[in-house]
Amino acid sequence: MSRIGKKPIEIPAGVTVTNNNHTVTVKGPKGELTRSFNPEIAINIEENTVTITRPSDVKEHRALHGTTRAVLANMIEGVAQGFEKKLELIGVGYRAQKQGNKLVLNVGYSHPVEFEPETGLEIEVPANTKITVRGIDKERVGELAANIRQVRPPEPYKGKGIRYEGEFVRRKEGKTGK
Repeated sequence: MSRIGKKPIEIPAGVTVTNNNHTVTVKGPKGELTRSFNPEIAINIEENTVTITRPSDVKEHRALHGTTRAVLANMIEGVAQGFEKKLELIGVGYRAQKQGNKLVLNVGYSHPVEFEPETGLEIEVPANTKITVRGIDKERVGELAANIRQVRPPEPYKGKGIRYEGEFVRRKEGKTGK
């Protein structure tokens, strides 16, 4: 059995989970998320716990078991607390700023790069070298943070670029002179 798939999910106070024909809706203080799951995996909602069971030990069912549980747990955590990813800009002259709802990055290109967050996501710039992406959907928060990082990924020689907070960039030795 899947260790992750067997664990029951606790529903915190203020969050409601409903299952309507394998379309699960999770409502909480931060918002509402809806997602359809594979009909072969059973989702049982008791008083304040959700359990996921699979019909057999076929490889496909085993893979879906843990995935379904993890996605559902992330939905519940997202509407209760929300998710955030922090990024930092490292490099001379690299800076970020908010203009209205847009994020404008100056990271060494001849033009500024702009990002418009989709609904449900929020970009915050606490300092001109720090960016915070917040939202209730873990997948969309991670995707937007990855797209921002992709503008200028950290390079291995000087370490310049956009990186996640706390990310370790392996440094290479440069050329040696004679």
